[in-house]
This record gives sequence, C-alpha cells and structure tokens, in this order.
Amino acid sequence: MKIAHTVTVFDAAELAPESRFWAGVLGGTVDEEDDWHMVSVDGAPRVGIQLAPNHVPPQWPDGTPQQIHLDLWVADIAAAHDEVMALGAKLLETGGDYASAEGFQVYADPAGHPFCLCWHESLR
Repeated sequence: MKIAHTVTVFDAAELAPESRFWAGVLGGTVDEEDDWHMVSVDGAPRVGIQLAPNHVPPQWPDGTPQQIHLDLWVADIAAAHDEVMALGAKLLETGGDYASAEGFQVYADPAGHPFCLCWHESLR
C-alpha cells in the first residue's frame, strides 16, 4: 500500500478559528468547504478540520476523553510559545525551564485539542 498523504483531522464546533490556528502554526493556507477545511503546507495537505457542532474539548491530562495530541519539536521554544499564544493557544502545563536541555509544554488549540511544543538541545 502506498500512502500519498497523511492528514491529522480535528473535530471542531467552529471551523474558522481552528483552521486559522493550525495554518498559522504550520505556516500553511486554508482551503474551505462547507463542513471541512484543509490546511496545506507547500501545497501538501497536512491538517483537516471537520465540523462537529457537538464537539466537547478533551480535558488535560486525563482526557474525557483525550482524542489525540501532536508533539511539535521546535528549535526556539520561547519564540514558538509566543507564536502559538498569539494565534489563540491556551497554556495547559509547563514542562521545564527553557534553558534546560530538553522539555515540553502542553497547550490547547482554539477547539481545546491538546498539543505539545517540545525542545531538545540537538535542535538548537
């Protein structure tokens, strides 16, 4: 089996804030349909947003239920933190001093899906 693209799909009660958020984080663009938005990066589909009017955001860390989360590895955690916060993220849990060799912080996107910004000294 050859897989042409792998797309993570998030349910959201409101498509626009969710798709704008992920397009901003990934540096992509949004293609809109009635109940579906696709975020593409460099012309390749990366994240889908599916309309789910009754979507209930998962709770961190135990999940009710935790549906999915992404780990995004970054070279500059301070800059990445500022960027996702400006795009509408909510900080859920801090995971270390930015100066430490490695760590992570947990955030929620506008629809409440958790994701982590992770850093490691090898990326600096």
